[in-house]
Amino acid sequence: MSEHREGTANPAEKKPPAALIVTTNEGMEATAAELAGRLRLTVEVATSRAGALRLLGRRAYAIVVVDQILADSDPQGTELLWKNAGVAIPLQVNFALAGSARLEREMRGALARREREAQLAVAAATAAVDDELKNAITGFLLESRLALAEENIPPRVENRLRTLVGMATQLRDRLLPTAARGTTSVSLLAPQK
Repeated sequence: MSEHREGTANPAEKKPPAALIVTTNEGMEATAAELAGRLRLTVEVATSRAGALRLLGRRAYAIVVVDQILADSDPQGTELLWKNAGVAIPLQVNFALAGSARLEREMRGALARREREAQLAVAAATAAVDDELKNAITGFLLESRLALAEENIPPRVENRLRTLVGMATQLRDRLLPTAARGTTSVSLLAPQK
């Protein structure tokens, strides 16, 4: 097994993503070096399942490519590789039929899908947190204003409630885009006394 890396001038920079290629094909080291340069990622080659498992235990990979012939000859071993691959994209390619150009296209496509999926996951998580915050602030405003509508509230408590309503309103205004303000179906206007 050998390792090919694309160097970086500054160690504080973000490390390039890594790919692991598992194959018994001779000459894969040269192809891996070419792929590392063209895809701008670290490419490591393992010539056995045991070697691949050792590498998978040492670092996280963006993609793990297994030679189809190796996968067909050892399906249980390949399944073990996939289980230990973590969040890496699993990819099987028949190196006997695919040239380096096809391997590059397959890897580039898989990495692009991974990037899109990561962006969608971040957007979904952001939207979920945003919705939770907006719902919590809306609930807080509603409850505070309902409390202000009660009769015989001591003046000190009323002042505190009004301060809380003001703070919650400012937060809501920061979170809601300009076009969405005032489109809620629940009226949050302060009660008149």
